[in-house]
Amino acid sequence: MIETKGYAALLPGSLMNEWNFERREVGPNDVQFDILYCGVCHSDLHQIRNDWFEGIFPMVPGHEIVGRVAKVGTNVSRFKIGDLVGTGCMVDSCKECESCRDGEEQYCENGNIQTYNSINHYTDKVPTYGGYSKTIVVKDDFVLRVPENLSLPGVAPLLCAGITTYSPLKYWKVGKGHKLAVLGLGGLGHMAVKFGVAFGADVTVLSTSESKREDALKLGANNFIATNDQQQFDSVKNSFDFILDTVSANHDIAEYMGLLKTNGTHICVGLPNDPSQIPAFTLVSNRKSLAGSLLGGLNETQEMLDFCSAHDIVSDVEVIDMSYIHEAFKRMERNDVKYRFVIDMETL
Repeated sequence: MIETKGYAALLPGSLMNEWNFERREVGPNDVQFDILYCGVCHSDLHQIRNDWFEGIFPMVPGHEIVGRVAKVGTNVSRFKIGDLVGTGCMVDSCKECESCRDGEEQYCENGNIQTYNSINHYTDKVPTYGGYSKTIVVKDDFVLRVPENLSLPGVAPLLCAGITTYSPLKYWKVGKGHKLAVLGLGGLGHMAVKFGVAFGADVTVLSTSESKREDALKLGANNFIATNDQQQFDSVKNSFDFILDTVSANHDIAEYMGLLKTNGTHICVGLPNDPSQIPAFTLVSNRKSLAGSLLGGLNETQEMLDFCSAHDIVSDVEVIDMSYIHEAFKRMERNDVKYRFVIDMETL
């Protein structure tokens, strides 16, 4: 076993502290890489609090991980020691079901294995531990090549916030000639703006915070609507082909669907705690659709990284020390970050 160190929540809702633990030895199809940066996702906070489901503790969060290869298994030919690599939200899947065969491992019908807070029932039957740590061992299929020309701290959030917004925009073929509204301007939302603009769509940011207008326009948005201003809100009714909803706080989805054109689609990628209720009339009146999207498959995630390399796209980040994580969580809940915290793992 490989001894390493991480930051863990030992019990649900507890403060995180330094924790020594073990990774598995590098197998024939594994890659071990030393972690340089790890993004801080809102889901990290949800999971250490057991907000969604009962977690596995001690819990080492982190699924936006970049680093350099330290060791490769005997069957691994895609990577060598010293390569820049990354791993996102998944570290395994069955590879046999229809979704996996179609390159949609995130929808594995037998359950994908999350990078942390999961039991890998395909291999060693032990809990997975995430990127708030010094090193990690991952099956080579789930390791991604990180382009050398991009800023590493800015790459880390691409492996969750990036692919979570890239994938639905690609699936629904959002691009030139489409009017896209991005609901919420945070870690997910700012990436949705960057990708929407890069794909050629006319992008409007919808936010309750008028203070975000200047930032939205700087990111490339064509327009900004303060949704708590009724006059502004009403001015864009029946306006959009797509709404990409990145909001993780509870909100009235049906109200926003009134901003869609006939045949418009509201795509949810944020994960509020409370269930939403959508009146049937909201859907049938103008043949509107309510949809959702979760991450992207391995091939699509690599495609996204290569697209970012070609278009010089990274996340806007604030790099922090590991010891700052509790303050970072508090600020994240206040939406006081532009737009993603990233931990410099040298500080652990």
